[in-house]
Amino acid sequence: MPKLAGLLLVNIGQLLTLRAPVTGLRRSASLSEIGIIEDAAVLCVGGKIVSLGTTKEALRDPWLKKNRKKITEIDCGGRVVLPGFVDSHTHPVFTQPRLVDFEKRIAGAGYEEIAEAGGGIRSSIDGVRRASKAALAGKVLGALRDLAKHGTTTVEAKSGYGLSLESELKSLEAIRAAAKQWPGTVVPTFLGAHVVPPEYRGRSREYVEIVCKEMMPAVAKGKLAGFVDVFCDRGAFSAEETAHIFGAAAESGLGIRAHMGQLSETRIEPFLQFRPTSLDHMDNVNEADLPALAASDTVATLVPGANYFLGLSQYPDARRLIAAGVAVALATDYNPGTSPTISMPMAMSLACTHMKMSPAEAIAAATINGAWALRLADRKGSVEPGKDADLAVFDVEDYREIPYWFGVNRCVQTIIGGVAGC
Repeated sequence: MPKLAGLLLVNIGQLLTLRAPVTGLRRSASLSEIGIIEDAAVLCVGGKIVSLGTTKEALRDPWLKKNRKKITEIDCGGRVVLPGFVDSHTHPVFTQPRLVDFEKRIAGAGYEEIAEAGGGIRSSIDGVRRASKAALAGKVLGALRDLAKHGTTTVEAKSGYGLSLESELKSLEAIRAAAKQWPGTVVPTFLGAHVVPPEYRGRSREYVEIVCKEMMPAVAKGKLAGFVDVFCDRGAFSAEETAHIFGAAAESGLGIRAHMGQLSETRIEPFLQFRPTSLDHMDNVNEADLPALAASDTVATLVPGANYFLGLSQYPDARRLIAAGVAVALATDYNPGTSPTISMPMAMSLACTHMKMSPAEAIAAATINGAWALRLADRKGSVEPGKDADLAVFDVEDYREIPYWFGVNRCVQTIIGGVAGC
């Protein structure tokens, strides 16, 4: 008998729907609302979630009774099921790990000291500039597949290691090529303003003009990215330069996001006029900026993997942000220099242990708020009828185990677009 393009998950011990009484971004107390249904079932047809409830309710459904033999069925055996993770900050277009940086850091060198010595972001440029688009696409595709093995179904992917017109376009084309071969959703971001490349050292304003007047128009014309990102910080781009790039991005019709406050404090409120979708890292935030940030739809995306790998004692102050009403998301910051991890559960574990987020808050930040950070909350981030059938099955009995176990992958099944085994 032919199968319908349908999938039924039954005997789910805990289904985390991420539905909440409130609509919109999760803030403050609503960040803990994860909408648990016990002994649950989810029906997916045509790549979308059709219905959910208890297993008993699902098996009484007349339509399902009639069509059950035509639908692929998965007995979850009491495991936990939740929306596929939305990793809203990654840098997957690179060729090699930065092992020299790793050893120098162990020996006591700091982030900026390594960068001054020619390491850091600039050390990844040569490899990307020399690599073919096909080789870069293969690297990105490998990362996407590894991310999926840990329960991630939606990924934001940045350029930013080419830092020339040719290499930035090549990087974004590689992301596009990889995305076509992966069943999940990829959101490309143009990060031409990652750092000033070596050939423009001491001439950052000249490079900013190239980003705005040469790179960005080509990216927009080719529809190669949905967002523009800027690394606004000490050693990268100034607040003035960032505002200039934001203005050009707005004129090009591209969404805006930024690396902000990782190494030093930058006042945030002046940038909110550009309506950035997300400000990421946020280790250093001025108290006076919190009310305006909380009143906006800008997400503060926290990436504790970078703090961990850099060996920092300070992590983003998630509790202060949440208490102020700021919408918080979590991401891996997957990159070769400061956060070489593809595990969202590891990012969640760090959020719980080092930023004192509760397991429920970490899960909401890694799913529904991550979707808001990518303007995809109408399709992603929760288990609700009409949304994409992107789900992750974890071999645990209690959702709190997902961030509890670290250094081990408990994800046993990732479902993308209603297809199991991705």
